[in-house]
This record gives sequence, structure tokens and C-alpha cells, in this order.
Amino acid sequence: MDYQQKLAEKLTILNERGNGVLIRMNYIKKICADSKLRPSFLTDKAMEPAIKYINKKFPNIDFRGNNNNLTNIQRQKSDILGATSSYYDSFMDVIEFRDHVYELLNTIDACQCFFDISLNFEFTKNYLDLIITYTSVIITLSRIDDKKVLVGMFNCAHEMTNGCSDPSYPRLGQMFVEYEHPWKKLTEEFGPHTRSVTAALLSLKMVYPRRNLPAEQWRSAQLLNLLNAPATMMDPACCDTMACEYLPLDVMERWIIIGFLLCHNSLNSNQASLELWKMGLRSGIYLTLIRDEVLNIHKVSEDLLDSFKGYHKRIADIKECREHVLANCGAMHRERRNFLRGALKELCKVLEDEPGLLGPKALFVFMALSFSRDEVLWLVRHSENMPKIKMPEDYNDNQMAELLFCMEKLRGLMKKHSHVVQRYHVQYLAQFDALLLNDTIQNMYVCPEEESVLFSSFVSTLSALSIKQVENKEEFDFRALRMDWLRLQAYTSVAKALLPMKDYTDLPKVMNLIQFHTRMVDSLEDMLHETSELSILCFYPRVFEKMFNQSSEEMPMKRYLMSFPLACSHFSQCAHTLCPEEVNYSVYILCVTFLDQIAKQTSGVMLEICAEQRNLNDQLLPKHCAETISAARHRKQKKQLPKNKEVQKEKPGAESLRKNRIIETNMDKLHLTLTELSSSYTLCTDFTVFNHIVVPTEFLLSHLEMRLSEIILKMINYNQTTQEIARPTDLLAGIRTYTTSLHNLSCYINVDITRLMKNVLLQQTQPLDSNGGPTITHLYTTWYLEALLRQASGTLIVHCPTMQCFVSQTTDSELTFRAEEFSDVSELQALAELIGPYGMKFLGENLMWHITSQVSELKKMVIENMDVLVQMKNNFDKPEEMTILKKRLTGGENVLKRTTIIGVILSFRLMVQDCLQDKADWICFLVEPFKMLSFYMISQVTLNVFELASAAGLKCNIDPDLVVAIRNMKTDNTSSEEEHKISRLLLIYIAVSLPILALDPNSFYNQVHGGHNNNIHCLATAINQLAAAMFTVQNKNIEQQLKEFLLLASSTLLQLGQNVEKVEVKNRESVYLLLDMIVEESPFLSQDMLESCFPYVLLRNAYREVHKAFVITVT
Repeated sequence: MDYQQKLAEKLTILNERGNGVLIRMNYIKKICADSKLRPSFLTDKAMEPAIKYINKKFPNIDFRGNNNNLTNIQRQKSDILGATSSYYDSFMDVIEFRDHVYELLNTIDACQCFFDISLNFEFTKNYLDLIITYTSVIITLSRIDDKKVLVGMFNCAHEMTNGCSDPSYPRLGQMFVEYEHPWKKLTEEFGPHTRSVTAALLSLKMVYPRRNLPAEQWRSAQLLNLLNAPATMMDPACCDTMACEYLPLDVMERWIIIGFLLCHNSLNSNQASLELWKMGLRSGIYLTLIRDEVLNIHKVSEDLLDSFKGYHKRIADIKECREHVLANCGAMHRERRNFLRGALKELCKVLEDEPGLLGPKALFVFMALSFSRDEVLWLVRHSENMPKIKMPEDYNDNQMAELLFCMEKLRGLMKKHSHVVQRYHVQYLAQFDALLLNDTIQNMYVCPEEESVLFSSFVSTLSALSIKQVENKEEFDFRALRMDWLRLQAYTSVAKALLPMKDYTDLPKVMNLIQFHTRMVDSLEDMLHETSELSILCFYPRVFEKMFNQSSEEMPMKRYLMSFPLACSHFSQCAHTLCPEEVNYSVYILCVTFLDQIAKQTSGVMLEICAEQRNLNDQLLPKHCAETISAARHRKQKKQLPKNKEVQKEKPGAESLRKNRIIETNMDKLHLTLTELSSSYTLCTDFTVFNHIVVPTEFLLSHLEMRLSEIILKMINYNQTTQEIARPTDLLAGIRTYTTSLHNLSCYINVDITRLMKNVLLQQTQPLDSNGGPTITHLYTTWYLEALLRQASGTLIVHCPTMQCFVSQTTDSELTFRAEEFSDVSELQALAELIGPYGMKFLGENLMWHITSQVSELKKMVIENMDVLVQMKNNFDKPEEMTILKKRLTGGENVLKRTTIIGVILSFRLMVQDCLQDKADWICFLVEPFKMLSFYMISQVTLNVFELASAAGLKCNIDPDLVVAIRNMKTDNTSSEEEHKISRLLLIYIAVSLPILALDPNSFYNQVHGGHNNNIHCLATAINQLAAAMFTVQNKNIEQQLKEFLLLASSTLLQLGQNVEKVEVKNRESVYLLLDMIVEESPFLSQDMLESCFPYVLLRNAYREVHKAFVITVT
């Protein structure tokens, strides 16, 4: 008879089902209370008459009469039926659950079951859980304000659609009416069950007081201390009530407070019940029903007992307990948390050093996790509903991060060394528990057949275990054994059991021990979830964020901050199959927020250290040594320093001298903060939140990448108005300092700083970064074009071939910068290193755009003077004709000016290409093949090779970028022959205009610079590069066209010697040198070609004259 009742199976199934129904009711309550999630028909103004009518008449609603209030339901009956059906079904689940609970509780009473939490733990726990779950379902249901509207509208739509009401509607409506005052109805229902409920609750009188001790008693008992008795450190931790030791405190408090409210008669009739109940009332103000739904225990208790006669003393007890809670409870729990922080830290250190202790001392770990979880949950629910007291700080904890961190550390140790725990307990089960159970069974006087079969299966199952199964990584599953033990508890707990459990107390103690050991083998994850999951935190986001913010403000807590995002990994464990839509993935954002804040703090501190190091490094730059050299010079000459001289600054390195170590510098504080923050990243490398794999260090790298890009832009210090910008060498030195300092971060955290710097600097080689902002490449390209090269097109800045840079000339209108400080070899090499080949390509493209704009203007001028140029081409050897034609030719100065600009731009490009090659030499295994290819292949098909070589900075006979730029110029449907003609005439135009340069006083050749003061020496580069590019595009012979140019240029310059006007021939020798420069720079012309059309003696005399004139000028 008792076996057929299946009490164990029913309790298990109903508890699982009840949890799902409870979660569903709570979800419906939240949905209906949220204006954003509330069903649309409840917020529709047109439905307001129907809603008011249903609320007023429920449950007796007249659906068939001509009621205007229900007209809108009639119109939308199909939509309403579909929208409310899920709510209706959920409420029907409550009725179904209630019916089964009634039936099971009556059966248990009829069987007169025996309950004792220390003996039949699972049976008693399931029984009490079922009562509390059922009560919570009813209380939560009563808090749903719109339940009548939802059910009433469904039934209206159902009747309007099907012509009849739903068969279950009367029962559902009656249940809603009955539970208008749920506590009163519940007490009536549980009146017949008072004996069983009271007996089960009174079995807690030894367990609950022992768990609810103040921190002083925990400390005096050295709770959770493994080091207080070294001799017994290896002894297994066990007791007669294993499962009770880690039973959640809030679960027991719910049992006691709600259970005695349901069976309130025992409070007046049983002193033990009263004492246990009062102890529960002193535990706090709020109890959790489900999620963030709480119960104000004192208010509910007072309101309920006040409605009954004879409970005046109990009401006084309630008020006394409430005053006790307000005065003492906050401080008591604060001290508990302080104790647990120290105890868990010590436990973590010991177990981390000796993981083998996790086997015998596993109970300590679960006790520590359970105790800590109890304190976290108590603080969370009381912080959210904080009472008005004089000491609110007791309900805030700015050190919560440390407790959470220790919990996560213990969880991580158990998971990491799970094989140690499993191996230990498999041996324990096979070599001790099986033998102990067998001896216990043998000592029993009575053992019925059904029980005997189960006991025999227990012994055989445990005896068959071996260590080889662990070594072979076999899967263990003892769920059937534990279910059979629950069945046995039910069989032996009924009144007329053949094997009454209360008479054989040794058996349940052994089986409870075995059950714990089996769980250590096959369900360690479930045990960790049961004792330490903190998914409740996702329902208190405000409190959770407040705890994080408070902890992040405390320096000692920064090393524990990672425990907050890691706690978010528990959120996915709170889902239930009966309410999958409850899972709110937006709580993932909470995890991301925490990680962002930690990464932001860490990156901020790290970059502050980098900035300090950069400031120190800047003091070592050569530009800061002038004062030191000047002071040393004065000391050597024994001269006094000028009176207006500033006090000499401390030498670099003086900051490292420290007379007192107690004095903390800013760097000390920054490194301490960095150490604390970095320690938090050691907790775990990654974790999972709602199927998202979260890697904390990636958040840090992301923040560093973003901040570093911003810092680099600030270091450039570009001002478009004043055209101020940092020198490339200074910027490079700053970036190198940041890189060196950032590499120190890898000593604290396992992060790939090399990958970070590559990502950041590679973005800087593009015109825009990943966020669409300007980069080094963009800013320097803009500055060199708008500031340096624009000024070089005049006479303010001169290209200096000797020093391979641009030089500022002394003029009345002074520049805001010195050109040589931004264009010498070291600066351009730094620029090449900063922006790399990609940046150089972008710079080259912008340079080519400016060149093509000048070429377009030149072509227009050629077209305007085409007839004259054709005649000059044909009559270049007739001086008289040429003199007449020159007078008809217009715009010669403009042509030379634009060609000079092109030459300046191309000269700058050659300089940066040479510097790029210098920086590319470290990849010689790539550069050398490029050199060989570009040297031996000089045909038209080698443009691709030239492009490859140009990217490495190699000098090419034909500039591939210029070829592409000229090819892409719009020609307005001009034929290739016409383009060729224009190109030839352009060279003629330049050649016949060269004598004009002799009129310019700035055409003087400067020996120091190795060029002319008006940059006309850049014409050589312009003519050679332009001719090569244009005739390559047109597929013509470059050498032949340049010979023609050389012939015309020589002829026109020779005519300068026939003109005796002194003004015109003032700089004739300087202009003669252009021909030699053109031939020297051209890969297509030779000195033999030049001598055939221009006497070398003139060039020799020209060099002698310009050098002689330079010496006279200098003298």
C-alpha cells in the first residue's frame, strides 16, 4: 500500500512543476506591471469600458446581453482570444497544481508520515519545499492586479467565438474570489495538516540555531579553518547531518516563518514552535518568494494574526522581533560578511597550495559557499528594500567584491581539480561507505523484501566502483541510487512501515553520508549551483551596480572587481522550461558594463603611467640639452650666468632619488593601482554569459586601442589655423615610449601588446581610423602639402639637395616653423616609420593629385600657344625667327612656375621614398628581389614591378604613381596622337622658356644648398619624371623625346650668350647648370648627348663663375 502511493516521485515532480508555475506567475505579474511590456489591449483606451465592467462584475459577467461595454471585445475577439490564451492556460496550471498538492498533502497526512530533517533529509526537504512553493504561487497570484481582466476577456472572446464559456472558467473564477485574501484562505487549507507541518518544522530546532550564529561564535569555533588542527588536516570532514550543513539559510527561514503562519495554532500551543518562529522573525525584515518578489514578514504576520482572536501576545512578539531586527540585524550580518571574507581567503590559499585537500575537505568548501551566498542574498534583498534606520551603512557593503571573488575562486578550484575530488570519493565509496552500509544492514533486526532489494543494490553498486573508472574518464551517474534512497525514506517514514526509520537512526546517517559522496562524484556542478549560484543578482541590477561602484572606489577592492562580471555568468542558470521568455538577455549588457568600467580604469591608469614615462623620456631628447651645454660653457669660461637666467632645472633622473621611502610619488600610486586592477584579470581567462563567450582582456585591449589612437592624435598637436604640428621624430619618440611602457603591462596581465600596437599603428597608416577619425597619415599629409610644399612654391622655403631637406629662407614674413626641422633625413625617416608604405602611398596619391592639377593647367597653356610652339619647333636653329616667335609666345613665366612646383613636389616625393627605403632595409629578403627586378626589367611590362619596388621605397626610372595619375587624367575625348603632340610641345614650351629664368635675381645657384634660391633646380626632376610618365602612357620612346628637348633647351640657352644686356645675363651661368642637372638625373640622357649640343666648356666656366660669385658673396 505504501509503495503504491509513490510519495517520493510525486514530491519530486510537483516541486519541479511548482517552481515553473511560480516563475510563470511572477513573470505575468512583471509583464502586467510594466507599461512597456503590458499587453496592448490592456493599454487601449477603447478597451477601458470593457476592463472596468469585467473588474466590477467578475466572475459573473453577462456575455450574451446587449452590453455596450463589451462591443470592442466583440470586434477584436480573435485577437484577444489569441493574446490571452497563454495567460489563461497559465492560470489553469495553478488550479491543476493546487489540486495535486491537495491530494498529496492529504495522502501524506493519511499515511501519518514521520519528518526529521536530520534523518530523512530529502523527504522532509521536499515536503517543506512543496508547502512553501504552493504558498508562494498563491501569494504571487494574488498580487497580479490584471488577472480578472485577462481571464474575463478570454472567456468573453471564447463565448463570442464558440457560443459557450470555457468549461474551466467557473473554477478559475471561484479560485480568484477565494484568494482575494490569500493568507486567510491558506491558513484554513492547512489547518488539517498542522501536525505534519509542525513536526517537520520542529526538526529544524537543532539545525537552524546552529546555522544562525553570530560572527563571534563562528570565530571562537574557528569555523572553516583547516589550520587550527594540523594533525587532523587529512581526516575527512563528515558529520551525521551532511546535507544540513550547507542548506541555505533563507530556505530554512521561509520554511519556519511561512510554515508557522500557515499552522499558527501551534504558536500558542507549543513553546518550541514559538521559540523557533521568533528566531526566524529576528533574522531580517524580508523573505524572498521568487526572484525579486519579497515578503515583509513582520507586516504579513501581524496583519494575519491580528485577524484571529487570542494572538495579542504573538503580535507583541512580532513587534519586539522587528525592533530587534532594526537595532541589531544589520550589524550582525556585516560582521558575518567580515568574518567570511577572511575565512574564505584563508581557505582559498590553503586549497590552492594543496588541492589534494579538496577531497577530504569538500564539505568545508560547500559550507563556505553556502554561508557566503546566504549573506549576499540577505544584503541584496534588504538593500533593495532598505528600512528607515539610523545606520543605513549596515545595509551597504563597499567590500562585497572580495567576498564574491573568494566565492568564484573556490568555485574555480573545485572545477579545476574536480578529478581530485572525484578520485577521492570513488575510493571512499568503494572502500569505506560500501562496507559501512553492509555492516549497518547486517545489524538490522528487520529488513522487508522491498527494502532489502534496494539496500543490496546500493551495496553492489558502491562495491563495483574502482579507481580505473576515474582514470579511464568514465561517466558516473548515481541519480538512480539517490532516487531509490528518497523512495526508501518515503517507505520507512509512514506510520505502519515495516522498517520504521526512527527506530534505525544509524541507517539514514550512513545513507546521507553516501548520498553526499555520490554527488561529489557525478554532480559536482549541481552542488556548486545549489550552494553558490547568484542568479538572483540579475533581478536586482540597481543594487548590483551600486555594489560594483562602491567596490571600485576602494583601492583594496580593485583586485576583486572581476568577480562582478563573472557573477553574471550565473544568470543563464535561472531559466525554467515553463517560462523561457523570462530570460532577459539585456542583463548581458550589465556584464559588458562592468567589464567596460574595469577596462576603462585599467587602461586609464596604464596610459597615465605611459604619459609620465613620456614626460621623463622627453627630458632626454637632444632639443633640451641647450641649457645644460650653455651652463657648462659658462662654467668652463668661469663666467657668471646672466641675472635674468632662470633657475637651472633638475637633471633627468633626479626624480628617482628618494630620501624617505614612506613618501609616495604619483608613479608609486599609479603602479599600485595598476597592480590591484591587473590582479582581477587573473581570476579567469574567459567565461560564458547566455552563450556569449566573454574574454575580459579583449575589453581592455579595445579600450587601450581606442585611447591610444586618441593620445597619438593629441601628441601630433596639429593646429590647422596656425599650421603647428609636432615633429615626426618627437612623435615617434613618444610612441616608442608608450610602446615600451605598454609592454610592461604584459608582466601583470597576459595580453598581446604587440598585436595591440600593430592594430593601432596600422590604422594610423590609413587616411581614416576604424572610427572614421583622422590619423597620423591624414594629418601629416595635410600639413606637408598645405604648409611645407605650399610655402616651397614661393621663395620662402628652398629645396636643398646637398642636405637632402627643405630650408627656410630669411625673409621679412617669418614662418611659424623651420622647414629643415620637418624635412631633414631623420624627420622623414621618422615619418616613413610612422605611416609606413600604406601611408606613403596615400601621401603619394595626394602629391600626384596636385601634380596632375598643374599638368592640366600646363596643357591648357600649350593648347593656347600651340601654333607658335609648332613654329618654334621647326625653326629652333634660326635665331632671328626664334626672337620673333618668342615675342608672340605668352605665359612662359607661368609655365616655368608650374613646372617648378611640380619639381618641388617630385623632389619631396623622392626624399620620402629614399627614407622609406632606409626603413625597409630590415626586410632585405623582400627588398633585394625588388631591386634586382627593377634593375634588369626596363620595358613597358615592368610598370607592375616598378609599382612593387616603389612601395618598398626604391627609386624607379619611371614613377608608376605618376604614370597612373596621368593616365587617369580627363582628356575630353582627345586622341592619343593629340595627347602625344601636346606632350612634345609642353617640353618645347619649357625649353624655349628657360632663358626667362636668367632675369630672376633668385635664380642664383647656392653652393651650400646645392641648388637655386628659387627652386628652379627642381625643374630637372620635373622634366625627367614628367617626360617618362607622359611618354610611357602614350607608349612612345622616352629617350628620343628627351633628346629633342635637350637640343631645343641648349639652343635657346646658347642664344643667351649672344645677348649682351647685363640684366638678362646676370644669372646666365646659374641657368646653364640646369642642363647638367637634367642630364645627371635622367636615366635616359648622357653627358655625350649633352656635349653634342652644348659645349662642356660653358658648363665648366658656369660652375667656376657661380662658385666664385658665392665666395665673393660670403666674403
